[in-house]
Amino acid sequence: MDALVFNVTTAALMVLMFKGGLALLGEGTLRGRRIPWTAVALTGLALTGVVLQVCWSGAMDALDADPARSGWWRVLTSVFMQNGGLFGGAWNIATLALVAALVDWFWGAPITLGLFLAGIILPEHIDTLFGAGGHHSTDPRNFAGSSGATYFLGATLAAALLLRILRELPTARTGLDKAQRTEVLFAAGVPALGLVMWFAQANGHGLVSVYGFVLGAAVCLLGRPAAFRTRPAAQETTHPA
Repeated sequence: MDALVFNVTTAALMVLMFKGGLALLGEGTLRGRRIPWTAVALTGLALTGVVLQVCWSGAMDALDADPARSGWWRVLTSVFMQNGGLFGGAWNIATLALVAALVDWFWGAPITLGLFLAGIILPEHIDTLFGAGGHHSTDPRNFAGSSGATYFLGATLAAALLLRILRELPTARTGLDKAQRTEVLFAAGVPALGLVMWFAQANGHGLVSVYGFVLGAAVCLLGRPAAFRTRPAAQETTHPA
């Protein structure tokens, strides 16, 4: 039962991120967008990692993030290994492809790559600093997999969405409309559910999502990407006079 609840809440967190990303970009605007090459590259690396695991029996031992083994490269290569069986690996790759595409379209390639690297490197150091121990542990299930970096990336979109709604408040004379209230649910729900998942389940996906949300908010305020400054035309909200 515990495993079922763990999987359901982890999937629910991803749904919030994905729906928030669609709201941020404007779901009706996706068809005409450019090919998200950064997402294609990251997904290709993940698929290459799976092929390598199938073809080389020693791939996991050589490339995972087992703290008992040395190797500076492991923190990077372990992200492109999958350790959750067929279903878990398929879920990780599919969610990476979808989330990375949304992130690439919003942030652009350079920031997307920077955030992805931050999602790999920062959680481990933050956990160590505060003694959280949520991202990397002695549990072999945490020695490989792209899900942590994916949830970190997805949370940056939730932060950008919430900040955009807050920017709109001074002009919303009658308060938030129904669409904006739904967007608040998607955006604020990510760190809220993430914290609940961490404290209730010690679910590292929730903790890295909080980290990603905080960093996404900081980068959004400092970098102010064009997609953040202007709400997509197909998604404009109206307020009665």
